[in-house]
Amino acid sequence: MKISVIGCGRWGSFITWYLCRTGHQLTLYGREGSKNMERFMRERKNDYLTLPESVTLTCSLKQALESEIIVISIGSQQLDSLCAQIEEHGAQGKIFVLCMKGLETGTCRRLSQITQSHFDESCHTAVWLGPGHVQEFVRGIPNCMVIDSAHEPTKRRLIELFSSDLIRFYYGADLIGNELGAAAKNVIGIAAGMLDGYGLVTLKGALMSRGTREIARLIKAMGGNELSAYGLCHLGDYEATVFSEHSQNRRFGELYTRGESFDKLAEGYYTAQALHQLAAEARVELPICETVYHILYESANAKREMDALFSRSLKQEF
Repeated sequence: MKISVIGCGRWGSFITWYLCRTGHQLTLYGREGSKNMERFMRERKNDYLTLPESVTLTCSLKQALESEIIVISIGSQQLDSLCAQIEEHGAQGKIFVLCMKGLETGTCRRLSQITQSHFDESCHTAVWLGPGHVQEFVRGIPNCMVIDSAHEPTKRRLIELFSSDLIRFYYGADLIGNELGAAAKNVIGIAAGMLDGYGLVTLKGALMSRGTREIARLIKAMGGNELSAYGLCHLGDYEATVFSEHSQNRRFGELYTRGESFDKLAEGYYTAQALHQLAAEARVELPICETVYHILYESANAKREMDALFSRSLKQEF
């Protein structure tokens, strides 16, 4: 199967490596001038992996779109712009697989809603979500992930094509819940990093329990299945997001408490803003996500806000 991956960052390059490993013909697209792509062109490697010679490297979006399956792994806030560019080349009959976790700021659209707004009914969108870090996958450490789509045949086809001994895929059954849960777990990851920064690691158990509960409420309010919050898209991804040294959202939160800058992508930063707006519109209480929002966007004192979060009024757990 000819598959193209759009996005040559850490995750996009891993997906290229992984799908090549499972026997497919891969093309990796990166923007002209991208430092990641320039290095791949020179050395065929980055800090995590080396791409096989069989992988085609290109800076031509038109060439990348020659494949039937297009996997997208870019910053979530750039998806709308990318889809507009794809439209210019024509996208009839394509399958788009979104491997990002986020919500569009301003509109609060889920990422599958963005693609659906650009492409006709001949195209189908799926999401590839769940736990795992590149650093562990390339060492042969397996994990479980989920693929979901509103189009059942597309979901089943992708799982058959993508499954291997390294990643076990589950069939998603709730696109709304899976996308919201995956996006929100990055905000919980930032909160976890802030706890690390203040030496409050033992509170992570409470953070995970209450974080899952508030996201379940949001998913239900938005028309999804609240149980999705307890699946691979959210709770199942907590170890990789809340504890792992490789988690960029956790690291961002930790460095924030120290007043240090973070030069990598932390999707939870943008998702916190979108969730703040979404919670107001849906009239759902999201105390952890709101705390992160107040800290990041309203310059609230991080230590005081985190203390206040865990000293809220007493109430029933459920």
